[in-house]
Parts: sequence; structure tokens; C-alpha cells
Amino acid sequence: MTARQADVVLVGGGVMSATLGMMLRQLDPSLDIVMVERLDHVAHESTDGWNNAGTGHAGYCELNYTPETDDGDVQIERALNINASFELSLQFWSYLVEKNILPEPSKFINPTPHESFVWGEKDVAFLRKRHEKLSNHHLFREMEFTESADTLREWMPLIMSNRDPNQPVAATRVKHGSDVDFGSLTRSMVDFLKDQPNFELLLNHPVKTLAQRDNGRWKVRLKDENTGETKKIEAGFVFLGAGGGALPLLQKSEIEESKGYGGFPVSGQWLVCQKPDVVKRHHAKVYGKAPMGAPPMSVPHLDTRIINGEPALLFGPFAGFTTKFLKQGSVFDLFSSVRGGNIVPMMQVGKGNMDLTRYLIKEVFQSHNARIESLRNFFPDAQEQNWKLQTAGQRVQIIKKSDDGRGKLEFGTEIVAAKDGSLAALLGASPGASTAVNAMVDVLERCFGDRLKTPEWQARIRELIPSYGQSLVDDAELLNTVRSRTLATLGLNKLKESEKEEA
Repeated sequence: MTARQADVVLVGGGVMSATLGMMLRQLDPSLDIVMVERLDHVAHESTDGWNNAGTGHAGYCELNYTPETDDGDVQIERALNINASFELSLQFWSYLVEKNILPEPSKFINPTPHESFVWGEKDVAFLRKRHEKLSNHHLFREMEFTESADTLREWMPLIMSNRDPNQPVAATRVKHGSDVDFGSLTRSMVDFLKDQPNFELLLNHPVKTLAQRDNGRWKVRLKDENTGETKKIEAGFVFLGAGGGALPLLQKSEIEESKGYGGFPVSGQWLVCQKPDVVKRHHAKVYGKAPMGAPPMSVPHLDTRIINGEPALLFGPFAGFTTKFLKQGSVFDLFSSVRGGNIVPMMQVGKGNMDLTRYLIKEVFQSHNARIESLRNFFPDAQEQNWKLQTAGQRVQIIKKSDDGRGKLEFGTEIVAAKDGSLAALLGASPGASTAVNAMVDVLERCFGDRLKTPEWQARIRELIPSYGQSLVDDAELLNTVRSRTLATLGLNKLKESEKEEA
């Protein structure tokens, strides 16, 4: 069987592959790109609107990005870096909107204030300190803080309704936060790519094997689930952007850099309310503090969501444990990922994270009433009949060897790339889709480095991302310039009519 020749194979039809495909198409329209997806349509796993938080993760409200030290200080470096990374996504999306490649912004992104809410003297003191440190930096200068019950009733009426007036409470707010429907965003990008020359989308085509030939090119063997036919593609570069499915594929590649990696799968569930008179009373993403022993993906939050144009409120996520790496995966995924090179780190992580294991088991067996009681910490008047449970997506946290040779559980995202730049994979979860552009810039620099240094690509990448190669963390003037453009282009500086009336 003759293999189809291509320049690039993108494995997975989610936001990561779509972003990389779009960037490569803008940088060099002549590249022959093939996207392969195991399901019958794109953006149906981790990228789907119901399978992720939809938060434009910018560090505004996510308290786990600013951990408290033993001496009471607050570390803000991770929040700064995540915020700067999200700004790259906003710049790229703005470019695509301006070029009419993406549709009207409200089809995939909507202004939604990002708020943090805490109760109890200790957590109020933490939030006050967090605000003091963050708001002194230009990336977070517009962050507001209040302990006033009257102000909080304006910011979050559902959360403050019938709350104990003697309970110490506090919140922060950034008005220009966003709710992102990553499913709609990804489908729009892929729809554009499908209409371009030198791009092919193969649905229902899971990858069975991939191996590097002596000439450095990769041979990818697929199965057409519609016909049962085996297909082969040869490409100079392969990107594994298949969410939880990326780790098994990375292991199949057998590149040296894949050795020692394992995965720890975590599932999730949401409480969902679509009752109009409840939904219209809350317009924000309100994040709290995670319970002791909980993974970062389980930070509780009450969110305004707009998915496929329909508004809803989501609360959660409630974590759970499964051996599947994908929502539509196999219960044998975890076991089949065990290799000689990762079994020791995986065992050490299992032994060293018993609190997490106990927490996940407790979450799995939690009753609906118990979940509603958790919701009432945020929304005291919540009525059980207005909320239904819905399964969210799968996340596979990274397990790898630490510097001392022991196993380490990571909760971030990580690019693993072959030394010769012919293959790259994205592993991990939070902050995930929000920083897709930053992650794919990393792939470009590591795998297309020589081309990216050419004057042609340098000029093009700065059209796509005007701040490319410069630090938004260090340069306040640059940040103000790019943020003014993106907030206006994407409509994130627009207040709701109700907020305008209050103002």
C-alpha cells in the first residue's frame, strides 16, 4: 500500500491541533497538512463545551494559581505567567476575527467577570493579601477587592442571597474576564481549514501505529472505522494533540524523550442549571478554594456558561477516578500505559498521594444531596430540582521522574518534543485550552525553529501575535497596547445592559 505523503500530521481534532494547524497555515500556506480524529467529528472530547470549565484562564479568579506559603505570603509568579499566556491567545483570536477567519466573537467568547469568593477570617486574609500583591502588577491592575456585603450583592446576587450576615466574606473581581466555548472556537477554525488547499480532515480514523523511518519521516498507520480499511500517511512532522490519548500515542512513538512518562486519569462531573429565572441572576465565573487534598481541577466554581449559544450555570467540577484516558476511551487505558520506564514513578506517585486517592474515592461515592450541599456553600438558596448532574471530560495528569529520580505528579501542561523536532506531544491538563496559542508557539520554536528564525516567518508570527518575542510580564506599555486591541476586537470590554444601568 502506497503511503500518502504530507508535510504535517495533526493527531486529534481538538483545540491544540486546530490552533497549530491554523498557525502553520498562516505561516506557510503551501504546507500539506492532514488532521486525523478518532471520533466522527472534531472538538468532541476535552475541547467540547460541556467537557471543560470554559474559563479563559488568566489567573484572575483561580486561587490555586497563587498558593499561600507557610509564612502567610502569596506566590503570584504562576498567575502572572498564565495571564501573559492567555493574552497570546487573545491576540491570535483577534487576528483571526479581523481577517474574517473566525466568526463574530460572541459565537465563541463572551465577556464574563472573573471573581474569587471566600469566607472565614483566614481565607479573607489570604484573598486580601493576594489582591494586594496582584493588583500592584500591571497585568492585574484592574482587579477590585471588597469585603462589603452591599458590594458583593451587586457582584454576585445569587451567592449573597440569604447568606449568614455574620460570616466574614470577601471577593475580587476583574470585569474583562471571559467565558470561552472552545468547542465552537475549534469547529470554526477547522471549518476554515477544510476549505483551504493542502488540508485534509480524516474523521473516524484512529491511529494504530506510528514509527520513524530511517530518513527521519514518520509513518502513521490509521484505521478507517467506516470501511475497516487501513491507511498509511508519511509526514515530516507529527503533532500528538489528542488530549488524554496523547500519552499512549507518545509511548508508541518510542522517542527517547517519552521514556519515564506516565498518566493519572481524573474524571469530572458538573451540576447544571438551565432554568432561565436562575441563570439570568448570575453573570460571572466565581471561584473558591479547593478542599484539602483535592486536585487543582476540582477547585469549586459557579460559572456562567454559553455553549452553542445557550446560557447555563455550572457548578463543580466534582472529581472522580477512572482508568480511562478519554471520556470515550477504554477502561484498560491506565493499565496499558504502564511501561518498564514509568512503573516506578507511577507506584511512587500512588504511594505518595494517598490523600488525593481518598478524596477521589469519596467524590465518586458522593450522593446528589451531598453535591447540592456543596453548591449551597456558594448559592445558599439552591433548589435541588433545578440542578442535574452531567459528566464532564477526562483529564490525564502527568507523572514523571523528578530530579531526585522519584515519581512526581504534575498538574500543568507540558510539551514533549523529539530531539530532531520531528514529533511533539502535549500532555497534561490545567490551564489547558486557554493557553493553546502559547503552547503551540512552544511547538513551533522547538520543531520549526530554523524556519521561525527566517525573516518571512518572523514577520508573519508578529502579525499573528504582535507581542511575540517580548515579555508582557515585564513590559506594561506593551501589555496596555495589545490588551486595548484584543478587548475591543473580541468585545470583552462590553458591559451587560444591567451593569450599564447600575453604573
